[in-house]
Amino acid sequence: MASNFVNTKQLASDMKEEIERCEKGLRSDAGSSSCCIYRVPSKFVDNNGHWYTARTVSIGPYYYYSEGLDRDYKYQCLGSFLSRTRKKGIGLEDCMKKLLPLERETRQCYSAEIQQSDLSSNDYLEMMVLDGCFILELFYKFHDPEVVKSDEPLAHLLWRLPYFYVDLLLLQNQIPFFVLQKLFDISMIPDEEHGPSLSLPLLALRFFNNVLRRPDEAIERYDNPENRPLHLLDLVRSSLIPNDPTASLNDEDTHIQYSKCCRYEIIVRMIEPRLQDTHIQSIPCISNLRSSGIRVRPVKADSFLAVKFKDGLIEMPSITINDFMRYLLLNCVAFEQCYKSCTKYVTAYATLLDCLVNTSADVQYLREHIVIDNYLADDHEVALFINGLGKDVTVDIRHCYLSKLFNDVDKYYRKNSHVYFASFRRTYFNTPWSFISASAAFVLLLLTVVQTIFSIITYVHPNN
Repeated sequence: MASNFVNTKQLASDMKEEIERCEKGLRSDAGSSSCCIYRVPSKFVDNNGHWYTARTVSIGPYYYYSEGLDRDYKYQCLGSFLSRTRKKGIGLEDCMKKLLPLERETRQCYSAEIQQSDLSSNDYLEMMVLDGCFILELFYKFHDPEVVKSDEPLAHLLWRLPYFYVDLLLLQNQIPFFVLQKLFDISMIPDEEHGPSLSLPLLALRFFNNVLRRPDEAIERYDNPENRPLHLLDLVRSSLIPNDPTASLNDEDTHIQYSKCCRYEIIVRMIEPRLQDTHIQSIPCISNLRSSGIRVRPVKADSFLAVKFKDGLIEMPSITINDFMRYLLLNCVAFEQCYKSCTKYVTAYATLLDCLVNTSADVQYLREHIVIDNYLADDHEVALFINGLGKDVTVDIRHCYLSKLFNDVDKYYRKNSHVYFASFRRTYFNTPWSFISASAAFVLLLLTVVQTIFSIITYVHPNN
């Protein structure tokens, strides 16, 4: 075999350059340790299309140069915001001075491409002030319905409002929450119901509650100084996490368990033998689960994430599937997949839905049992959405808040006695007429047995 001369020195130099290029790419993708606002990974965009893209309003640097996103209404809201702060002696320059020292910190909240971008400090500061004041003014105005009716400039924005609700919760369309907090602190208005203690998280959640329609107590429990959201998407996502410790793990425990799973999986298996004995896997669709007698029942809860299972019954709060919910769930899942320190509550719930739903027949069953409230075109479209929601996402179901549910459902499904009983119930008790027929047959059988017993007694003891 002929041997070719190999320049090992040149080959090693080329390989080192490739290593540096790949390491630079990894650093660019990851950004800094403070990064919490990401570009949505291409695999999610390929699976779900435009549900991550701003349609009306651009927030933050990712869409700064995008065409078709008009900024006039943002300047209208900025003017209204300054009219409010001017009463307190605070002008536009004061807002800029508040945010100017935060440029480096805010840039680090984005991926490396923004941290190293050629977006000048002037443009960056203008963007933060304009976007932050626009968001706060929306919250202020829609906090008071009377203002909405009497504010003529705002009336021209009402048709955009459904798009604002969506665009403000896109992962790629965020600014850091502490920017909003700085501007809020210098412009805070008193709350007629609760006095001057109205917090920014509560003000924001009340705004989005115009769409989510949750009870007031469900969002007011989140009004806690210890809650420090990263941005508006994280705020709404965190407010959905169940507050019942029996229904889910708390954030700290979940984060610890995820850290173990990601970094020390082999060690955890060695020092925690119980993990080896726990057989947990994805569960079948609801059509197959019904064959083992597992049923679904709607329950009232503050969050649709509060799912439980007991004695063959999956208790699921009703969830409304409409365009807003599609945007919210998809962007929450994308955020949880990108942010390494984030608990995976919505991802676990998306995995559960993806397991339960394979076809439109599964959606029909959940809809008829008031678990899914379908506002899309048909059940087939809901099935496609749910299957896309759980596609290419990673979650360790042994360490998620639904791990016990997955385990219990799987064990229940595998018991043959449940399958036989469920089959018997479907055969003889599926309809009122089948129940009546089965009851009549049972009574007839019972009478026959009694008659037989008396015949035997008469034969054995003829005199009696």
